This record gives sequence, C-alpha cells and structure tokens, in this order.
Amino acid sequence: MNWRDAAGLAWSGVGRRFGRSVLTIFSVALAAALLTALLAVAGTARTRVLAQLTRGGPLAGIRVEAAAPNFSELQSDDPAPGAPRAITTEAVDRIASLPEVESVLPVVSVPELVLPTVPGGASGTDGPGPRPFADALVGVSVRDPAVLPVSLVAGRLPTAGSLREVCVTEAYLNRLHISTAQADRVVGTHIALAAPRVFPELAVDPDRGLWVKPEIVGVVVQDAGTGAILGSVQLARQQLAFAQAGLDPGGDFAIPSSPYSGLLVVAKGLNQIGPARVRIADIGYSTSAPEDLIQSVLRYLHVVEIVLSGIGVIALLIASLGICGAMLAAVRERRREIGVLKAIGARDRDVRHVFLVEAGLIGFIGGTIGTLAGWVMARILGGAVNRYLTQQGLAGVRVSVPLLLLAAGVVGSTALALVAGVLPAQRAARLPAREAVAEG
Repeated sequence: MNWRDAAGLAWSGVGRRFGRSVLTIFSVALAAALLTALLAVAGTARTRVLAQLTRGGPLAGIRVEAAAPNFSELQSDDPAPGAPRAITTEAVDRIASLPEVESVLPVVSVPELVLPTVPGGASGTDGPGPRPFADALVGVSVRDPAVLPVSLVAGRLPTAGSLREVCVTEAYLNRLHISTAQADRVVGTHIALAAPRVFPELAVDPDRGLWVKPEIVGVVVQDAGTGAILGSVQLARQQLAFAQAGLDPGGDFAIPSSPYSGLLVVAKGLNQIGPARVRIADIGYSTSAPEDLIQSVLRYLHVVEIVLSGIGVIALLIASLGICGAMLAAVRERRREIGVLKAIGARDRDVRHVFLVEAGLIGFIGGTIGTLAGWVMARILGGAVNRYLTQQGLAGVRVSVPLLLLAAGVVGSTALALVAGVLPAQRAARLPAREAVAEG
C-alpha cells in the first residue's frame, strides 16, 4: 500500500464519520484561531510600542526643565547658584542639533485668571455668579499628538495653531465638582482666560488683562507642564507676550521672563535617551525621562506574549486530546475494516499510515480553517482598537499577521494532530487480523 492509497482510505474514513470528524475539526479550528488571533494581537502591540520607541514618542520623551546648577555661556549674567535658568532660543537650537534628538517641542506656560462656565447654564462653582481662580495655560504643539505626553479622556485635542480652542484637565473638573466619568459635560462649553499684566503699583488689574474666551474641545491627562488648561503654543505665546509687557516679569507674580517654560525632547530611540540626557545636562539643564517605565512596559509586554501564547497552546493541546479520543473510537469501530486490510496483505505500517494520514488530514483542515478565522478575528479586533486610538487623537494601528505566523498555525495544528494520532495508529497496527475479523 502506497501513501496515495493510505490517503484515499483516510479520506473515506473521515467522510463515513462526518459528524464526529466535523466536531473534531471544529475543535482544532477553534484552538488554531485562538492562538493565531492572540499572537497577532500581541505581536502588533509589541511592534507598535517598539516602533514608537524607535522613531520617538511619549515613551522616548525627555522633559527639560528651566532650572540647573550649571551655568554656561548661554547667559551673559550668571544667576545665583540654585536659581532657575531660563531656556533660551540658542539652547533650544543646540538641543535640537544633538545627534540623539529626533525633535524638540517647546512648552510655554502662562499664569491665567480663569472664569469657568458650569455646564447646564449656571456659571461658577459657588453661588449664582462665576467664581474665578488662578491657574496656568500650558501651550504645546499639537501637530503630532502621537509624540505628546497627553491622553484624551473626552472630546479631542485643539486644532493645531488654534487661538479659540483649549482642553482642560481633571483639575478643572474638580473645580466644578464634576467627576471624570462626566467629563463630556464640559466639552463644548467656553472658558474665559485673562493673561495678567503687572503695573507700576505692583497690582494685577483683571479688567485690563488680555481676555480670551476659547471653547473647551476636550478633557485630557497631560504631563507636558503644570496647568489645568492645555492649548496651542500660539495661544500661549500670545498670552505670554501680553503678560511680559508689564512690570517685573518673573517677579512676585511668577510671570516667566523666558519664552519657554520647558521643552519636550523626543529621542530617536530607547537607547538614545541616556546619551541625550547627558548631553542636555552638559548644556546646563536638568532633565527627566520615563526610562524605568519603558523597561517595565517591555517586560510586561513579554509577559503578556507568554501568557497569550500559553493560552493558545493549551487550547491546541486540548484539541489534540480530542483528536486522540476520536481516533481511538474510530479504531474500535473499524476493527473489521482493519482485519480485512490485513487479510488482503496490508502490513502493520500500512494500517499505521492510514490512521496517521487521517489524523494529519483532520489537523490540516482544522488548522487551515482556524488560522484563517484567527486572521479575520485579529483584523476585527485591530479595527476596533484603531477606531479607539483615532478617537483619542492618537496614531492608528494596523494589525499585521505575518505569513510565517499563518504557516506556523497550519503546520503546528497538523503536527499536533499527527502526534495525537500516534497512539491510535499504533493500536490499530497491532490489532491481529484474525481477531479483528472475528470481532467485527
């Protein structure tokens, strides 16, 4: 008996027990689909994080603060030891030219007098009228949200360069006694902001401040700077220019004298963060970066991959046990057929080949169907995740399923099915022809 004859007998065996074969194939397909989908999702998540680290992004960001004990030629008048050091345009250019740096985003923070609007028509937080409070407007470039340490809670980010749109943080919600779960309530309302100007009598006159009334378009959690309001860097610069035109900027009223309150430096990759921080420190500025967080993220991603892979492998093992049980039942039911084959000259290895081919056929069909189903599931999950990321103002993600993974799903399912069919095939091969025919 050649392999072609064995394949024909195996196929006829599958067809004669169609119901059982379908259930067995379904169990293999379900396991293969689960494993393929889990590995595809886990691989895409890891690839996305690594891509962000490779090309820069929030995880590869470095915060530069306007304070450092090191004084260099960037300032003509050296400040007293321990005093804040202004970030100059020259310093920004030097940092941007560092070989480890992908980009530099300026952060402009301006003290503001804030008049909130309570959703629903009533203004203020206490009493019938508005209750102003002092806070800060943090201005950043929102042209590339993917590199900002900003996460959306509700709404969207301001349009790049807009002077009429801002986002607020949870600190603003707390002022209005609104929970984070109800963040949507403030989206679409307006907020009045006044940049203070100090006059010769060392007083701030809000009636002569630079008032703007932008629309709140989103609620965010941000780590770009300290302030309850997040807007475009153009809006912050407009407000800062007005405030700096007063008396004694940077004095008792904390009006900054520098055009920058900080910088967001995006490194070219994870391995470039350390060298970039050293070079920035040499220029004279202190820095902070989430390097420990990055390592933790990568470790957790590896753990997730192991867990998801383990779940898929367990599912395949359970499916292989189902194949083994189905094949053992087939051996018991086909004892007469086995006896007839041996009576007409089939050898033990020929009978073994028939059952191994049948097991491999079930595994191949189930693995093929399951792998394709897993690919479809991964694409569906990827579409849902992509919509969520887009709604959050982040770069979308495209789930990619490598051909190697698809091939591994089919080959792995077939191999496990063959392993599961070894015991039934061996039992069928050892069955004596006389006893098989007699019992049949």
